Amino acid sequence: MIWEPTDAVRSRARITHYMNWLQRQRGLSFDDYDHLWRWSVTDLPAFWASIWDYFDVRASVPYDRVLVEARMPGAVWFPGARLNYVDQVFRDVSRSQPAIVFRDEGGNRVDVSWNDLKRRVASLAATLRSVGVCRGDRVVAYMPNMPETVIAFLAVASLGAVWSVCSPDMGPVAVLDRFRQIAPKAMIAIDRYRYGGKHYDRRQVVSHLLRELPSVNTLVRVSDRDGASDGVAVGEVQTVRNLLEWAAATSTGAPLDSEQVPFDHPLWIVYSSGTTGLPKPIVQGHGGIVLEHLKLIGLHNDIDAGDRFHWYSSTAWVMWNIQVSGLLAGATICLYDGSPGWPDSGTLWRFVGETGTTFFGAGAAFFTGCMKAGIEPADIADLGRLRAIGSTGSPLPPEAYHWIQEHVRPDVWLTSISGGTDLSSAFVGGVPILPVFAGEIQCRCLGAKVDAFDEAGASVSDAVGELVCTEPMPSMPLYFWNDEGGARYRDSYFDMYPGVWRHGDWIRFTPRGGPVIYGRSDATINRQGIRMGTSELYRAVEELPEIVDSLAVDLEYLGRESYMPLFVVMRPGCKLTQELKARITERIREALSSRHVPNAIFQVDEIPRTLSGKKLELPVRKLLLGQPVEKVVNRDSMSNPQSLSYFVSFAERLAATQGRARDGGPDPANQQT
Repeated sequence: MIWEPTDAVRSRARITHYMNWLQRQRGLSFDDYDHLWRWSVTDLPAFWASIWDYFDVRASVPYDRVLVEARMPGAVWFPGARLNYVDQVFRDVSRSQPAIVFRDEGGNRVDVSWNDLKRRVASLAATLRSVGVCRGDRVVAYMPNMPETVIAFLAVASLGAVWSVCSPDMGPVAVLDRFRQIAPKAMIAIDRYRYGGKHYDRRQVVSHLLRELPSVNTLVRVSDRDGASDGVAVGEVQTVRNLLEWAAATSTGAPLDSEQVPFDHPLWIVYSSGTTGLPKPIVQGHGGIVLEHLKLIGLHNDIDAGDRFHWYSSTAWVMWNIQVSGLLAGATICLYDGSPGWPDSGTLWRFVGETGTTFFGAGAAFFTGCMKAGIEPADIADLGRLRAIGSTGSPLPPEAYHWIQEHVRPDVWLTSISGGTDLSSAFVGGVPILPVFAGEIQCRCLGAKVDAFDEAGASVSDAVGELVCTEPMPSMPLYFWNDEGGARYRDSYFDMYPGVWRHGDWIRFTPRGGPVIYGRSDATINRQGIRMGTSELYRAVEELPEIVDSLAVDLEYLGRESYMPLFVVMRPGCKLTQELKARITERIREALSSRHVPNAIFQVDEIPRTLSGKKLELPVRKLLLGQPVEKVVNRDSMSNPQSLSYFVSFAERLAATQGRARDGGPDPANQQT
């Protein structure tokens, strides 16, 4: 145990207030968190109705009932209700604290008051309405993590239109793979962005996107804050009917008039890639996100009005959506746009100190990176107001728990969470009334009936199994866009255990009930907390004339260095030279993003495939993680079983390298086997 709540922490915790409210208002008394959780997952209507009432969710029309048939997929929540996400954000705009505190690499500093935020949201909404954007239309953004992006999202949501965003560090192939699927009507895009001390001009990319997205008839252009942009790229004007400037679009002075929509009306579309085909366009609703985020942010992360909430993220990661939802709780959200490692690895810690952040979250890789770099946060920043640290994106190893306690501050509460884009929330997380044990997440989240299953679908205790959820949650996807009949949705989560959500992570519950996440159980890539499919990567790589086939596996697993090798089959007469490796890397970075770039590239004779021609990603991944070949694949089901010999040998060399690394030898992530 590395942290235990004091009596003062317990008494002022939001979840303690909620439990007292349940006793007063519902006559329900619980001895501890475990009993509260068990009630929350066995009486779903009573629990979610209590969340609605406790947080006083604003609705213009009340709901008829809480839950119609608790099945997955297909659960219907709060039918009859009409509301809007934005109304919950602006329920009280008289707060003295700002709504947004923003800093970036260039030294720009902006504070946005609640009144100013509401005024600019209303103005942009009126502008979009004037050019024909209305309920149900898709509006996309190609924007970094800045106040303008938050304003744009809230304006779109207020209209009942559907929001979707990609980060400007994503290349045109990755962006078009997402936006083409949803036929957007309008786009909001920045000219340039800055990262790692460099400026990146995106005008030509935006122009290319507009040419490839004929459904877009309106562009709202945002200039970068350094004022160095020369304006729209040549040819861009001809591709859209309406070309609007951000400053004019957000200064109309119109009042905010939010569209009242059903509980399950689409709020946004986020993307979680599978291993084949295009990224999955996941649709989530106004009501489900409001309830789930109020629960996660308020009860689990203990954030309230008066807090300053910062989760370092790009707009490509679902943690951006969750950070914005800090506004639902009345908190100030603190945004940082730029590299966490520029000009040095203390940048984010100084940002936390300067802004008075009370809750600071980041990907687990950030904290382990600081630990390895010898950063001393307590020495370089005033962290006097920091009371909680959040971690997610990948498993946080036990040594990082100790490092945070010893080098940040000994009384800071560390709350590690795990969930994902698929439900825009967490399955397991923290609460400030439980102790923290190194290497363990504190608890199952309220309303999330999470378990560990073996391959036969039986619950396992104190053993690694598939992370499953056996009861529906309000923020689970409404559907996938353009998924007629829902076949792709069902195949994504309910293929292994019908009626039970399989998330694709390995999990173990310790004897005291603490969840431990070990990494993915499927072949999805998880880089810097962002899950991505391999199909986009293969398409980019195999477009190079020298390459005829490829395979990538991400070897993330608790206690091991995250490592993603790429294996390529060369066209006859071609060799994998250093020059070609550099071209592959640059091609991936330009077409997709820097997150997709592998740690190392290797030439192989063949990629293992099934009799039907499918790449054996998951068996190869399991093999490279140390499982014996006879347990991960049936050679009789393969079209080329001889191809496994290379990967068996590679796994042996990788295991030996890892053993040396644990003994102080070379790091396997830096080895070119």
